[in-house]
Amino acid sequence: MTSYVIEADGGSRGNPGPAGYGAVVKDATDGQVLAEAAEAIGVTTNNVAEYRGLIAGLRAVLDLGGDGARVAVRMDSKLVVEQMAGRWKIKNEGLRPLAAEAGTLVRRLRVTEWTWIPRERNSHADRLANEAMDAAAKGLTWKAGGTTGGDTPAPGTPAPGAAAPAAGSGARASGTGAARPAPTTGRQTDLLDAGDISELSAPTASVATAQARSTGTAKGTGWAPPTRVATSLLLLRHGETELSLERRFSGLGDAELTANGLAQASAAAARLSRDPYRLDVVVTSPLKRARQTAQAVAEQAGVEVEVLEELREADFGAWEGHTFTEVQRRWPAELAAWLADPDVAPPGGESFAETARRVQAARERLVERYEGKTVLAVSHVTPIKLLLRDALLAPLQALYRMHLDLACLSLIEYYADGPAVVKSFNDTSHLR
Repeated sequence: MTSYVIEADGGSRGNPGPAGYGAVVKDATDGQVLAEAAEAIGVTTNNVAEYRGLIAGLRAVLDLGGDGARVAVRMDSKLVVEQMAGRWKIKNEGLRPLAAEAGTLVRRLRVTEWTWIPRERNSHADRLANEAMDAAAKGLTWKAGGTTGGDTPAPGTPAPGAAAPAAGSGARASGTGAARPAPTTGRQTDLLDAGDISELSAPTASVATAQARSTGTAKGTGWAPPTRVATSLLLLRHGETELSLERRFSGLGDAELTANGLAQASAAAARLSRDPYRLDVVVTSPLKRARQTAQAVAEQAGVEVEVLEELREADFGAWEGHTFTEVQRRWPAELAAWLADPDVAPPGGESFAETARRVQAARERLVERYEGKTVLAVSHVTPIKLLLRDALLAPLQALYRMHLDLACLSLIEYYADGPAVVKSFNDTSHLR
């Protein structure tokens, strides 16, 4: 006898357009609602949103019943139902990673049926999806029970390197044709965050070199004019990977971008190939997730990619690939020491202080070599935070007080007369 029923839905206002999903888990015997989930997921297609709703429902059942729980899945998406039941092939490349993720969860459960239902019988999940999208349109986050509020606290406690879905707005439009997933931003993408994090979207970066080219003059730091045009260092975090989705420590492991990560890289590339940026050079960490992101930008901007070893992520040693909770259980004393002191390294890894020294050397070399130019550096949470912290003359402990989303953009301008100015921080407007 089936223990649970999942009803899931997703929609897009525009297809692709602002999108979101909803999922409800019910007791199979009496229909009592046991769990609800909903989220706005940025600009994407109906089919992507529908798969995301299914995944949220499957995760909710695992939370409720654990591995082996019996569940019936009911959706008004014929495409998702038929593909997950194995009756239809998955032809769209962008949907395959989502179907694979759902399949991984399905194998942990006992799914007794895949059933298409008319939309009117899926009204609960449809309502949740629309609530989430309406909330996102107002700059709010959906809360269980249909209310909305500010940002959602991150699960667990902080540390660097990961991500999760979404922001946006949208209502359902029917159709089975789907494109490669459009990029989604994350509620929580950085393991080092503690407590509630407000998503920051800085104003569009104003690059000093573009100002100088268009007006013949460069703007100063706010107190005095610079002696020359500034060197603009744009900092782009790489796109989503499987490890960031699962909130695992991701240091020197060479994870690749997911389909959504590739879409995030494309969105950043589209933005950075337009004015006011006019990139002169793209430099990147040697790690694959950063190189894939950098290559997407370089191809659209028409510049070469230079690999800079010092821009790699911090080495998390024995913690690589583990979740924060797993590390907390296996290395409680070491983790506490690491969180308390930037000079402490994970077992077999690299401290933030050590990482800071190599990142600073890279920054000095870039500013000297490309004086007065616009440089895009594609890197990771820790190196980008370290560069921002250095520009702000902040202590190393400031790393614990910054949040960076996947594929976010920040800007530091370095002036020849000495000061560095942070002009933009954690800007993800290109993903919306």
